[in-house]
Amino acid sequence: MSSAFPVSKSLIAGDAGAIEVAAHISQERPPIAVAVIAHPHPLFGGTMDNKVATTLARALFDAGASTYRFNFRGVGRTEGVHDDGRGETADLLTVVAHALAANPRLPLWLSGFSFGAAVTLAASEQLHCEEMILVAPGYSRMAHWQNVKSGGMVPESTLLIHGEKDDTVPLADSINWARPRDIPVVLVPEADHFFHQRLHILKRIVGRWLAQHLVQTVK
Repeated sequence: MSSAFPVSKSLIAGDAGAIEVAAHISQERPPIAVAVIAHPHPLFGGTMDNKVATTLARALFDAGASTYRFNFRGVGRTEGVHDDGRGETADLLTVVAHALAANPRLPLWLSGFSFGAAVTLAASEQLHCEEMILVAPGYSRMAHWQNVKSGGMVPESTLLIHGEKDDTVPLADSINWARPRDIPVVLVPEADHFFHQRLHILKRIVGRWLAQHLVQTVK
């Protein structure tokens, strides 16, 4: 990581053992929020270093947040084994508690990609966040989703981004989830599930969305 995007890694205690966390905290400006990002499916190579997850982290950091990525159980230095979303939801809640304890009285922003976005929605039923940014949420493929009551308690300002040529999570899933909630779905033309050669567009969308919404909030 460049000096403009500092990172420090640590292990925190979770329900299944240690959780590996990467924190991006500016030494040059006070944070305006705490952001936690969840990565894609661990059984298909997903880690906190996934390029979509790190792009989201950078966009949220650039918008002013102290930003936290982490590995789900069984990935990297995080202990435990994959738990179909149940344990992963607990992992996310643990990281959120850790991040908020280090940054008291700041608003919480949540973001996730694919499986991580589905876990973010599951966790949102147990906590309040001010901003949420989801990328291709794979909730229809997560067994745990059947136990989630409402499909997430999301803020009105939630943003959902999906690639036009995503062959992993159907675009229709995002539209069907967003429609009854009046949540916008931003379509990135030609983008596949992992936004190959489209990550700069993803970062720009997130940055502009947050900048516009934060200005409106101040007003």
